[in-house]
This record gives sequence, C-alpha cells and structure tokens, in this order.
Amino acid sequence: MDFGLHVGTRGVGAKPDGLQAIAKKTEEVGFSYLGFPDHVVIPGAVDSKYPYNKEGLWPAQDTGTCLEQLMTIAYVAAVTKNIRLLTSVMVLPHRAPVLAAKMLATADVLSKGRLTVGVGIGWMAEEIGVLGAMPFSKRAAGAEEYISAFRNLWTQRTPSFHGDLVDFENILFDPKPEQKPHPPIWMGGESKPALDRTGRLADGWYPVIANPRHLLDSPSLYGTMLSQVKGLVQRAGRPPDALDTALYAPWYQLGKPIPGRDGDRRPFTGNAEQIAQDAQGYGEAGLNHLVIGFESHDLNQSLERIERFATEVMPLCS
Repeated sequence: MDFGLHVGTRGVGAKPDGLQAIAKKTEEVGFSYLGFPDHVVIPGAVDSKYPYNKEGLWPAQDTGTCLEQLMTIAYVAAVTKNIRLLTSVMVLPHRAPVLAAKMLATADVLSKGRLTVGVGIGWMAEEIGVLGAMPFSKRAAGAEEYISAFRNLWTQRTPSFHGDLVDFENILFDPKPEQKPHPPIWMGGESKPALDRTGRLADGWYPVIANPRHLLDSPSLYGTMLSQVKGLVQRAGRPPDALDTALYAPWYQLGKPIPGRDGDRRPFTGNAEQIAQDAQGYGEAGLNHLVIGFESHDLNQSLERIERFATEVMPLCS
C-alpha cells in the first residue's frame, strides 16, 4: 500500500507559497499521491445535500475561496518531480468535454506523465447549473460519454465521437498525454450506479470512506463492496486485476481518536499504531492507495501533520 494526501484549494492551499511548501513536503517525506478537489464557484445558497455527512451540509461553504483544480495541478507539477498528481475528484459536469480532455492531457504532458484522473458526477446542482456544461439531471449519462470521449481524444489520431451530450469529428487533438495509452481514470462514488460505471469504464475505484448511506468504515465493509465492484468488472468482460483500488479518508486524525458508530473508533484516527493497523486491514481487503485529508489554516501545522504521518505511521505499514 502507498499513501496520498488530499489538499483543499483554500486556506493555506490557496496561496502559492503555502501550496508549494505543502507539495514539496509531501513529496519529500514519501507520499505517492497529492490530490486536489474540484470547485470552481461557490453559490451563495446551496440546497443540494452534501453526501458525506449525516447532516447533508457542505462544511466548506464559507468564504467562497477555491482555486481551480487543473490550474492548481499544473502549478504543482512545476514545483515537484516525482509525486503523482490526482484530481480528487474532477467533477465531470463542470467543464466542456473537449476542453477538459485538453486540460488533462496538458497536465499530463507538463508533469511528465504523473497525472491520475479521479472523476465523479458531482452532487451540487447549484454549481453545475452556474457552469452550464451540462444539465444536472443528465450528469450520469453525460459522465459516461465524457470518459469514452476522453479516451478517444487521447488515443486516436483522428478522434470523433457522437453522443447526446458530446459530439465532435474532423479535429486534430495534440499533444496526446504522456502516459500510454492514457492517464489512469479512477471512478469515485459508492452508490450502485457509481459501482456499475466503475465496472464498465474505470481503471480504478476511488470511493470516500464517509458516505453515511454507503459507509466503508471497516475493512470488511470495504472488502465486501470491492468484491461487488470486481464482479461488475468481470461482467463487463474485463479481468478483475485490471482495477486499481484507492480510498479517501477525510476524517484522518493522528492523536485523539474520533468516535465512530456504536462507540467504536473511526478508522484512521487515533495513535500511530492504531492507524497503521487500520491501513494493514484495508490493505488485506484489497486497498492499494490510501488518501488521507485534513484542513488547516496554519501552514506550519499542515507541514507538521504531513511530517508526523510520514515518520510515525508510514514506517509501521511497511
């Protein structure tokens, strides 16, 4: 198993010096992935239900500050050398499809082949509506067309695609991504439709541990759902080992454990030994990449947390 860090593009992550310091520290201490979320504009009123807490309230609706995801990745590519850069996740309805494919290909070229494309269909109708790339109600079908169109644009000499929401032909699309045949696409999501899309279309599965309707807060729950996904991969005519596996744990906390269900400790919270045991359990259940996340408005605190995970937890997981 290797490890990644999900960094919010606000707070210290919204300043060039802070973003550069976090990126360099994350690479220096041995993380394998550095991921960034995708918000472009924050609506003043959000009635859509946030899927990753019981209250359904999005915790980041305060100042409206957020850097654009793919520009952030391009900047970080220039100040790092080896760490893989992850869209965590890119909300497919936020951008027009050919433009999104070009931006992703550009990021892969400029990073010398270090991009992993995490994707999802999004949950915030208000933001998707403002950006206007596709109707919120058609985002699931549209996402499938986007992924197929991306692969076409990234691999075909004379790409063309004809769908309900994506339509192009007679174009030149160059440069192609550095990675061949293309950057890996990880599908986010925990619902049955998301698992089905993963089985048919994705190179990896990248759920969030914290969805109250589909909790993955134990290795057994994760392993059970992963078995379902691998069955869908087989049903689609692909070998199960074609699927990479990742998990995002936004509630990571080294120190005092966070209470979970039935009074149990939430995984990836507590002391270093407990977190390492959690990682080992998920690894045995089939997890390859654990991505942790935390928010801080203090750069020194962020750098200290990155350092402590690398020096106290990682060595116990080898």
